[in-house]
Amino acid sequence: MNYIVGLIGSVLGWLMYYCYRILPNYFISIIIFTFGTKLVLLPVSLWVQRNSIKMVKMQPKVNLIKAKYYGNSEKISEEQYELYKREHYQPLADLIPLALQLILLMGVIDVINHPVEHIFRGESGVLDTMFGSLDLSSIPAEVGGIAYLIPFAAACSAWFMCFVQNKINVLQAEQGKLNQVGTMILSIGLSLYLGFFVKTGVGIYWTFSNLFSVVQLYFLNMVMNPKHYIDYEALERSREELKAASAFCSRNKKKLFEKDPYRKKERADYKRFFKDYEMQLVFYSEKNGFYKYFQNIIETLLEQSDVMINYITSDPKDQVFEMESERFKPFYIGENKLIVLMMKMEADIVVMTTPDLESFHIKRSLVRKDNEYIYVPHDVNSPNLTFRKEALDHFDTIFSSGPLCTEEIKRREELYKLPQKKIIPWGSSVIDNMIQSCNAMEIQKKQWKQILIAPSWQKDNILYTCIEEILHLLQGYGYHIIIRPHPQFVRHEAERLNALREKFQIDARNNMELQTDFSSNRTVYEADLVITDWSSIAFEYSFATLKPSLFINTPMKVMNEDYEELGITPIDIALRSRIGKSIDLDELASLPQAVYELLHDNAFSRESIAKIRDKYIYHIGHSGEVGAAYIMERLAYYQKRHEEEEEY
Repeated sequence: MNYIVGLIGSVLGWLMYYCYRILPNYFISIIIFTFGTKLVLLPVSLWVQRNSIKMVKMQPKVNLIKAKYYGNSEKISEEQYELYKREHYQPLADLIPLALQLILLMGVIDVINHPVEHIFRGESGVLDTMFGSLDLSSIPAEVGGIAYLIPFAAACSAWFMCFVQNKINVLQAEQGKLNQVGTMILSIGLSLYLGFFVKTGVGIYWTFSNLFSVVQLYFLNMVMNPKHYIDYEALERSREELKAASAFCSRNKKKLFEKDPYRKKERADYKRFFKDYEMQLVFYSEKNGFYKYFQNIIETLLEQSDVMINYITSDPKDQVFEMESERFKPFYIGENKLIVLMMKMEADIVVMTTPDLESFHIKRSLVRKDNEYIYVPHDVNSPNLTFRKEALDHFDTIFSSGPLCTEEIKRREELYKLPQKKIIPWGSSVIDNMIQSCNAMEIQKKQWKQILIAPSWQKDNILYTCIEEILHLLQGYGYHIIIRPHPQFVRHEAERLNALREKFQIDARNNMELQTDFSSNRTVYEADLVITDWSSIAFEYSFATLKPSLFINTPMKVMNEDYEELGITPIDIALRSRIGKSIDLDELASLPQAVYELLHDNAFSRESIAKIRDKYIYHIGHSGEVGAAYIMERLAYYQKRHEEEEEY
């Protein structure tokens, strides 16, 4: 540490050397030196000003997020993180000037403690450290007298700087009163300390540094005026919405608590989870409908073992509560209480489909460090493309859907020197179950070829970009067209769907329908062709029915912008031309021809698609047995280890 301080002092010593040469007066050279450090830091200050403007410019969106999810700190943090990522905002950038100031301060103290060494650089000379009757090499706490003026001057300059900051600094002016007062107290306290307990020359430096900071604030606002970038009316409106949300929650907190019919159940299940059941194996599901991802594994475990299955769900209406039995115990734990529960988890194995373990609200256990966390994928899509970069890094075991998924995980471990995870060649329960349902379904004769349009739920999907053009192009060819939006689209875009229904008179036609009932997958199995964008339904449909898919190349959903660094083409891209065709948005005129070729071309026969499926997806028809076998093997291992520990 002394070496680093000496190095910084040596660099700054040269600046002091030249300042003293401009005017050989120690007091004035300190002031010039202080001004010089501000000039050196000016580019950084400009960058921080730009970053601060960006923050305040985003503040209306931040306030609306806080208003929308008021009281849910985890969800607010997640949404803010995504906003900052989209806007390329660095929250910690505003700490840089303070950090640099402290680094400079260490160097300044070294320079002031050894002024002759830095100012004369081995040359002969006598340094006059007096300024009137004030000795700039003295320490006020030791000499007292007139030197006491320096700490108070430093404190006053700190107060003045904070006062101006709270008025005109683009970011500080938007802080709450408590933050502003806290910053002011900290600055004044630090200035008093420096003034009393370091040499008077350092106090002079700190005093003028604060004063020059005020001048710099006005300069920065002239160069980059916040009023030219920030919509202050929108900012004020967002404040009012946040204030209204706070007031509403305060007024209705007790009422909302009393009206929540599941609060009592959550409390009881939380208590029961830690009290009544043997904690060997736990599955976690985010909401109703996610049981299908575990179904084959759980059913095999129930058939072939005597293990107790504890199933946590954050949906109080989850269908699993109708399945409770002696060996299948469901628990309702909402997201907020889930945070604590997961931290106290003592189960040997935790199985979940939720990525981003450790990154957001779900953390690994704090009371046990050797739990095994298993990730089970929702679909066969590329985790490297469709997840955040570190989404799977904190799992111990990955149930891999296919060779490309395995290759991506291993390549990432090599590239970033990550601990090796167990990668189990698993497959896909969803595809296995769809194959079974499709084979069991009675085939009905159809008057027309049936085309299913099934977009993803993402920005710029088919229903946002080109659905009307697609419908116009396919009319008149004798197809029965079914539009099956994603459930989230139905929930959030009812007006858009109603407008589409009215424009194409869908309800009055017998060759076109808009399907919003998702209780059955029959239309998926019966379709002769699926048209989608980047939805995983294409692989599920083609690999279950052995029929082709047609892809519209809308903007690709990319969660990991660095996905190309692995040098592996994601399955989402690699198989688009293997199980069907893809069309760019500016080539939609070729859609009718592409549809005809997919319906009649032998290149996309059942046999050819089956070969691709068997090559890229593990253990078709047997994922449940594979997953259950691994879990039973690991549970036996943990059981043996527990017995050995008890004997010991």
